[in-house]
Amino acid sequence: MPRPPRLSSDEVATALTALPLWSGDAEGLRRSVELPSFADAVAAIVRIGFVAEALDHHPDVDLRWRTLHLTLVSHSAGGVSELDLELARRIDAALPA
Repeated sequence: MPRPPRLSSDEVATALTALPLWSGDAEGLRRSVELPSFADAVAAIVRIGFVAEALDHHPDVDLRWRTLHLTLVSHSAGGVSELDLELARRIDAALPA
């Protein structure tokens, strides 16, 4: 299945206006989220895992005690694609603000 192409800087900037919990540019999207406990953070990773598997698109996840640092990038596209935006939307629906 062909993967979506890399989005332009302007397309990413426009999309980020609808994703206020995320920052970034055409190179990648980033979000950090602090959970109440380490166990909650691990549970959030599991929820993200199911979302990512459903899209067949996977984030970089860095867990530091109870804080998750998420990075989205389509390596095959060399930057952010529509898949990253959709994954960001789905992660937002699965995690607390």
